[in-house]
Amino acid sequence: MSGHFVILGAGQAAAQAAITLRAEGFAGALTIYGDEPHIPYQRPPLSKSFLLGEIDRERLQLRPQTFYHQRDVTLNLGRPVVAIDREARTIALADGSGARYEKLLIATGARVRKMKVPGVELENVHYLRTIADVDRIRSGLRPGRNVVLVGGGYIGLEVAAVAAGQGCNVNVLEMADRVMNRVASEPVSDFYQREHRKAGVTLTLNARVAGFAGVGGRLTSVETAEGRRIPADLAIIGVGVEPNTALAEAAGLVCQNGIVVDEFGTTSDPAIFAAGDCTSHPNPFADGRIRLESVQNASDQAKHAACAMLGKKAPYGEVPWFWSDQYDLKLQIAGIRASQDETVIRGDPQARQFAVFHLRGGRSNGQVVAVESVNAASEHMIGRKLIAARARVCAGKLVDLSQPMRSFLP
Repeated sequence: MSGHFVILGAGQAAAQAAITLRAEGFAGALTIYGDEPHIPYQRPPLSKSFLLGEIDRERLQLRPQTFYHQRDVTLNLGRPVVAIDREARTIALADGSGARYEKLLIATGARVRKMKVPGVELENVHYLRTIADVDRIRSGLRPGRNVVLVGGGYIGLEVAAVAAGQGCNVNVLEMADRVMNRVASEPVSDFYQREHRKAGVTLTLNARVAGFAGVGGRLTSVETAEGRRIPADLAIIGVGVEPNTALAEAAGLVCQNGIVVDEFGTTSDPAIFAAGDCTSHPNPFADGRIRLESVQNASDQAKHAACAMLGKKAPYGEVPWFWSDQYDLKLQIAGIRASQDETVIRGDPQARQFAVFHLRGGRSNGQVVAVESVNAASEHMIGRKLIAARARVCAGKLVDLSQPMRSFLP
C-alpha cells in the first residue's frame, strides 16, 4: 500500500504505530507530528529514574534518531497540528503549513489536569508530564527543602519516594481517604502508606488544596481547605490527566471520555484511527468501554490500529497492565477489578513481597479478574495468564504458598 499516512502525536503509541506500519510492509510516505521538540520517548521514567538522574535523555528515547531515518519515517517535532479537515483529508499546522493524508492516526495522548486555585501560577509550582517539567523540578530536590505533592496517585508517590531519598521534607496531600484510591485496592494502599511513612514522608489524607501562597512570586506554602498552611519550597501537582481530544472534537469525531474507537482502533471516520491514552475503546476485560492510561495499552492498541490502517484487521483485547516503582518496591497491576470482587492476599505484606488477587463469583471457585503484586513477579506474570484464560481458582489454595503459581494455570 502507498499514499501518505500521518500520525499525530509523538509518544509511545505513535512510535509503535510507525514501527508496526513499516514491519507490516507499508511502503508509502509516513510522517509523525509532535508538539514537543523531542523524538518519541518513554514517560514512566520521568517521575522515577530520569528524575533521579540515573538515566539520561538518550536512554529515554523509544528508538534512536537513526531508526526513523533508516525506515524513512519523517519526524516533524515541535510543530503542533491545530486542525483536521476530514473532507479534504488534510491537517493544518500552527505555522500555517499543512499536509494531506490518506490515512490518519491520532495518538495525542493525555495532558495533566490543571488546578484552578489561587497561587497556582507561582514559581516552583509544577506539573510533571514532560522532559521540560523534570528539568524544572530536578534542581529543587535538595536536602532540607520542603516538597509538597498534591495528589497521592502514581506520580505523587513516585516523586515523593525520589524526594525523600534526596533528603527533602516531603508532604503528600491526598483528597481521598487513602493513597492510590483510584488505581489500587485497600490492602495495597495500606501497604504503601506504611512504607512512605517509614521513609519519613508525611501523608495528609482527606485534604483539599485551597491555594498556594508565596512571597515575591515564589511559593512559600500550600494552604488547605481545612485551614492548614504547609511550608513549601516546591510543589508538584499530580491530580490526574485528561485525554487530548480537542483536535478530534473540532473535526467532528465522536468523543466520550476519549476518542471513541472500535476494537480495531477505527474512529467514526473510516480514514481516521486512534490509539493510546486519548481513546475510549471496548475491552473484553472491562464492562463496556474504558480509557486506559498505560504504556501497555498505548503500545498494543497502536499495533492493532496500524494493522487496521493497512486493512489487516484484528480485534484488540489484551489484558491491561500497569506498574509503579517506589523505593525498592515494584507494584504491578493486571486486569480490571470491581468493588464487589473478593480479595485474596497471597504472601505477607510485612515481608514486602505479596500479591492481592481479585476473584469474581465467590472464593471457592472464583474467576481471576485482577492481580496486584508487590515484588512478586511470578504472581504478576501468571496472574495475567489466569486473567486472559478467565481461569477459576480456589482462594484457599491461592493463599497456600506451598502451591506454586504455575499449578493454577489451566
